[in-house]
Amino acid sequence: MKYHPKLLLIALAGIAAFILGGDFSALADEDAYSSEEYVATAEYATFAVNNLWICIAAALVFIMHLGFATLESGLTQSKNCVNILFKNVWIISVGMLMYAFWGFNAMYPGDFNGIFAVGSWFGGDLNDAALTTAEYNAGYTWWGDFIFQAMFAATGATIVSGAVAERVKLPAFMIFAVLLVGFAYPITGSWKWGGGWLDQMGFYDFAGSSVVHAFGGFAALACVLLLGPRKGKYTKTGIRPILGHSMPLATIGVFLLFLGWFGFNGGSALSADPKAVSYVFATTALAAGAGAVASIMVSFIMLKKPDLSMALNGILAGLVGITAGADTVGEGSAIIIGLIAGALVVFAIMFFDRIKIDDPVGAISVHGVCGIWGTIAVGIFSFNSEHSLGIQILGTLAIGAFAFLFSFIVFGALKMIMGIRVSEEEEVEGLDVGEHGVPAYSEIHG
Repeated sequence: MKYHPKLLLIALAGIAAFILGGDFSALADEDAYSSEEYVATAEYATFAVNNLWICIAAALVFIMHLGFATLESGLTQSKNCVNILFKNVWIISVGMLMYAFWGFNAMYPGDFNGIFAVGSWFGGDLNDAALTTAEYNAGYTWWGDFIFQAMFAATGATIVSGAVAERVKLPAFMIFAVLLVGFAYPITGSWKWGGGWLDQMGFYDFAGSSVVHAFGGFAALACVLLLGPRKGKYTKTGIRPILGHSMPLATIGVFLLFLGWFGFNGGSALSADPKAVSYVFATTALAAGAGAVASIMVSFIMLKKPDLSMALNGILAGLVGITAGADTVGEGSAIIIGLIAGALVVFAIMFFDRIKIDDPVGAISVHGVCGIWGTIAVGIFSFNSEHSLGIQILGTLAIGAFAFLFSFIVFGALKMIMGIRVSEEEEVEGLDVGEHGVPAYSEIHG
């Protein structure tokens, strides 16, 4: 596959020209943002604290992308480490840009750029109080809103990255990630968080068990089905384990994700309200701990040995499971949700292996299966009687089905046009050398 750097430079130049064409002189006009009288009010102080928390939460969610990168690279072979890290760099970078150029306005339809949402914030007036004060939202500015949601948007493609690791062609994946984050995610996101049809039916997903995690999990399933398993994974004599090269790296990744999840769920309170944020922190942590305990116990019984990778996935399973209802279920219910998620993830990983669906990091099980469970759990455990079990099932299946069909069609088209899988020789040699020309660990490769 030949790369075309000239086309990339032309595209970047166009983007730069588009950005620089805007009028940023208003940034120097402090009075345009708010009057001295408004700044002196208690309302402004509350607004400033709320907005600060949203920005801190966005930074915590950003840290999750480092967690995904280290987890995925740790659970895969050393010869593919650079490739894993490169994909994660691409996802967060292009994800933010696509969300700026299209996704944010498409997911949250506004009045600034019309139905096509092209340009996103670039069409807004920096002096408009409706963007920069509590007139926009009591919890954040327009830009605080954007950056928090942009961190979420890239996660769907990151989930796919782990599932297709060690055999996917880099250019094909890069194109797929742009389309998934840029266009598919804002569509399903708008169904709930943008006030769309699922929201109007009463579907509830506090921080994204379905909108983010099931979406990514079922996109990953479609891609894995088209891609096929890694060479030598499934043999005539049974399943051959392909061990990750660094369990310390994987463990660091999961704890970074755990840390980031406090921003993922806590920030979804959309303000710094002390009761809401602290309660969500508590339910999030309890579910994660319960998920780990359940996965440890179940995998110990099933595999006869304590399995660290299952324990790590149990933490993530509990976190994914509580994400839909972290603000609307009791502490005891959070523990039950985490326990069930932790058990589910072990059985799901073993099931997918048994039917020869090769997912190196367990992403389909953690995000897809446990994302569905977490969404359904709202209909079972929620304080709010209006959260219907039937609507919760409908919503999570609709989001998962759309993500699966979109990914199957787009990734299938890429398979026909340019191919999605590296050659057998390149897979054996490793994608680091084959795709990037450099190994992650030079001492291993001489």
